[in-house]
Amino acid sequence: MRTRGAPAIRTQGKTGPPLGCARRPTAMTETQPASGQQRRAFWLKHLHQWHWISSAICLIGMLLFAITGFTLNHAAQIEARPAVETRHATMPTRVLDQVRAEAPAGDAQAREKKAPVPAVLADWLAQALDIDASGREAEWSADEIYVALPRPGGDAWVSLELDSGEAQYEKTTRGAISYLNDLHKGRNTGAAWSLFLDVFALACLVFSVTGLFLLKLHAAGRVGTWPLVGLGLVVPVLLAILLIH
Repeated sequence: MRTRGAPAIRTQGKTGPPLGCARRPTAMTETQPASGQQRRAFWLKHLHQWHWISSAICLIGMLLFAITGFTLNHAAQIEARPAVETRHATMPTRVLDQVRAEAPAGDAQAREKKAPVPAVLADWLAQALDIDASGREAEWSADEIYVALPRPGGDAWVSLELDSGEAQYEKTTRGAISYLNDLHKGRNTGAAWSLFLDVFALACLVFSVTGLFLLKLHAAGRVGTWPLVGLGLVVPVLLAILLIH
């Protein structure tokens, strides 16, 4: 006896995917905006990167400035023992005549006429006394040329008698602590150190600003964050207002 199978069921209209097959996400689902957690992770990553790079750049400088800040604050208690070195030489008459010819115009009796060190004088000082006076400013008088040679951690000068050609050089060294203190202050350190201080200041600024934003991102879980930041501001302000006169 023949049995007929169940009649096929026809569906009209749109046909969906077979049962058990997941639908593909729509374009709107694929391009959903980043969540707050993703934004936080983005900023944490970049702030940490800039924070550690800037800290690595200014680490040694910050240690130096912390130490020299202490030594400067206690300069009266830290005794320096200056060491003085002197040198003498006599300029040949031929060279002395060339130096006299380079004297700046003006009243011969005027004191402290300032002009650059003549090249002939700078060359002779380098050969006779091992002094680099090129590009320095000299003070001219009727009978003497005086050149100040300030340096970090000490001082130096050279004078030349225009009558006799006698040159005298004196250098004073006050030790390593005085040298580092002058580096801290940028005193008589030249253009290269001045540029380094600018770069160092910029690195410290980046380090501090990125640290501030990292504090903000972590402050929710650390209740003492902003009280400590405020304390770091209030204490020096109160000291300056109440105790510095």
